[in-house]
Amino acid sequence: MAWTRNDMAARAAKELRDGFYVNLGIGIPTLVANHIPPGISVTLQSENGMLGMGPFPYEGEADPDLINAGKQTITELDSSSYFSSADSFAMIRGGHIALSILGGMQVSQTGDLANWMVPGKMVKGMGGAMDLVAGVRRVVVVMDHVEKSGAPKFLGACNLPLTGAGVVDLLITDLGVFEIDRKGSGARLTELATGVTVEEVRSKTEAAFDIAV
Repeated sequence: MAWTRNDMAARAAKELRDGFYVNLGIGIPTLVANHIPPGISVTLQSENGMLGMGPFPYEGEADPDLINAGKQTITELDSSSYFSSADSFAMIRGGHIALSILGGMQVSQTGDLANWMVPGKMVKGMGGAMDLVAGVRRVVVVMDHVEKSGAPKFLGACNLPLTGAGVVDLLITDLGVFEIDRKGSGARLTELATGVTVEEVRSKTEAAFDIAV
């Protein structure tokens, strides 16, 4: 067994704290908004110029002018505000976003992140990921532990173009949770997904890690 995408999103939501300004990346991270713990109030920020995003709209109620950075339709709140992309990135680069939850293609044992392109494949652009990992106070990555081929994605060193070097604080995969020390002491397995063993994690991981479960 392993965690589903919703399980991973729910685990990531446990990193939210009351009053946080949070940026959610494309893919699994967008599901985090469905798992905000009771009593926790967070403000979601989107790179394309919106602060205070509401939930996804019901079928037939979508406004095509209201989208997040991943081009998904969203809803607004009474507290929502709109601004230019320049202002949005000023918030990010100025350190005003407390937490960013991003997807990943690869993560290294020292916290390097590759999540924006695969050489030789068409990409839409790097988006805001490079600014997010450089300007946000804490970065959590949520991704599948292995590729469809079975190759590991948590590596000793990334072989895809980097989004940022030494930027990941916490890695959540379908097999478990790893804390990563950006200063170089390495990775540590702190939680196992339901039904997953340390031996399974080791067999599917290239990165070196300590065990604290």
